[in-house]
Amino acid sequence: MTDVRPTSGAEGVLHTLFHTDQGGHEQVVLCQDRESGLKAVIALHSTALGPALGGTRFYPYASEEEAVRDALNLSRGMSYKNALAGLDHGGGKAVIIGDPDLIKTEQLLLAYGRFVASLGGRYVTACDVGTYVQDMDVVARENRWTTGRSPENGGAGDSSVLTAFGVFQGMRAAAQTQWGEPTLRGRRVGVAGVGKVGHHLVEHLVEDGAEVVITDVRADAVERITARHPQVTSVVDADVLIRTPLDVYAPCALGGALNDETVAALTATVVCGAANNQLAHPGVEKDLADRGILYAPDYVVNAGGVIQVADELHGFDFDRAKAKATKIFDTTSAIFDRAKADGIPPAAAADRLAEQRMADARAAATGRTAP
Repeated sequence: MTDVRPTSGAEGVLHTLFHTDQGGHEQVVLCQDRESGLKAVIALHSTALGPALGGTRFYPYASEEEAVRDALNLSRGMSYKNALAGLDHGGGKAVIIGDPDLIKTEQLLLAYGRFVASLGGRYVTACDVGTYVQDMDVVARENRWTTGRSPENGGAGDSSVLTAFGVFQGMRAAAQTQWGEPTLRGRRVGVAGVGKVGHHLVEHLVEDGAEVVITDVRADAVERITARHPQVTSVVDADVLIRTPLDVYAPCALGGALNDETVAALTATVVCGAANNQLAHPGVEKDLADRGILYAPDYVVNAGGVIQVADELHGFDFDRAKAKATKIFDTTSAIFDRAKADGIPPAAAADRLAEQRMADARAAATGRTAP
């Protein structure tokens, strides 16, 4: 750890880490405010395309090392997501360590806002797991580089609306590639996680005529869906859902849902969901392809939310943001076409396209030709 110093405009100490094993990250900062109990990590993976943009996750990590690892993985994913979403933003992510139900306070959120503000606009924050629109309204009182705020405070509101819409567009593209029609009508879709994003996705699927099976760790979330849509059925957990006969599996909870065991057990021939970092480790994408399972890369199809909050920075217009999120269908289709042409899994094709856009931006900034 180097460059340890007090930070102007934020309480506590901001530590900047420069590690050779960060996976190309430009900056990683550790934030601590003893008075409020704040412990957070902010990871900036790339600013090649513009200021890093990504949400703030509030989660009870088992250790600080686990929190740092999650921030690094999530911020890298945001670079790729923003690149393929066509945004002029790089990738960043923040995680606040702790149970939001127990330690989230206005004082803590204000302290976090001061840390983000101390980065001078290199990082633009928004909502993620454990944080909500009302939280961003508080953070914005100390940090003008905050999106995902309430409409009453000039923001776009709940970004999960367009996140779900984008996942649905990606799923339609997968259906067209796999079955020749861009619809889920008559297909059986299993949705694991029906929280902020998943319950909106279920609405799209029901409207499209899909047969929907759901699961969630929260019984009340399941009950809310089945009360509204009696035709939707549920199973006890994700392990059961994976083994249930399905056409499409949609992981919409936390990451790592696709691993050696779950891929071997999958009955679905399409995987398309809202969760970030669905592939538990490198090689899973090849296992999916070898089994004939079409995988829609998570960071491509779940980009609707970041499209929404990015639009907020220019004076939010829902119709404009939705029109851009609709293009997720075209981007996903192009990735499937590239994967087939190059003989590689879709995840690898998506990575190549995102890396090319970032390389082109870096080359343009330095006046060189990208490799």
